[in-house]
Amino acid sequence: MTLRTDRVYPLVLPLLSLMGLLLLWELCGRLGLLNPLFFPVPSLILLRFIAMLADGEIQANLTITLFRLFTGFLLGTIPGILIGLLMGASEKIRLLLDPIVAATYPIPKLAIFPLLMIIFGIGEFSKIMAIAIGCFFIVLINAMAGVKNINKVYFDVAKNYGASKGQLFTRVILPASLPMIFTGIRLALGMSLIVVVGVEFVSANYGIGAIIWNGWETFEIEKLYVGIFLCAILGILFTVVLKRVEMRITPWFGHLAYRDQE
Repeated sequence: MTLRTDRVYPLVLPLLSLMGLLLLWELCGRLGLLNPLFFPVPSLILLRFIAMLADGEIQANLTITLFRLFTGFLLGTIPGILIGLLMGASEKIRLLLDPIVAATYPIPKLAIFPLLMIIFGIGEFSKIMAIAIGCFFIVLINAMAGVKNINKVYFDVAKNYGASKGQLFTRVILPASLPMIFTGIRLALGMSLIVVVGVEFVSANYGIGAIIWNGWETFEIEKLYVGIFLCAILGILFTVVLKRVEMRITPWFGHLAYRDQE
């Protein structure tokens, strides 16, 4: 019985909180406590979503956004993880690259988007590169922190048993830093969603960002909220999927983290 309850709570409680918020919004809107010009009730937003879904507008724009998002995410995350692990494992590499990371990471990624358009043109690649840059630094810093936080005892034991550099990397560094890497991946995926919507505001005719921007330009507030809700739904889906993947790949850490949240 306890096990079944433990499995139900993580699913039911978040849904209850979201449904409660939407019901409160609907009630306040129906009672006239919210201005319908700026805060249409969720039922009207849902009707607009269904209409946009029926004519294929949602599918077309969502497909384009997801292509940009995941392409940029992969281009930024893979090298970010590798370089972060190297910086964490080697003090020389860290001293060499850390000043560059410290200088370039704080620059807003949307601020360099005009420069990317000058370099790569106004096509898809400049948008993808903006997303990749946004993801790169986040996973790099988390991967590096994951390696630096490994207890030195593990390295000493591995060396005493004659582990090679390859074995040290695959048996100690990578497994021990996976929890921090997954934290970086989750943050990077959220950042990629923020950046892709931002670049679609200023340089795209299609995508979730274009839906939101077009809703603002034409004052179709329900359409604007549809785009915002799509971002929220994607954020929830990304979080749920990554948590499941993390618990499969790092069951020891996932089990401890889940137990600590109870």
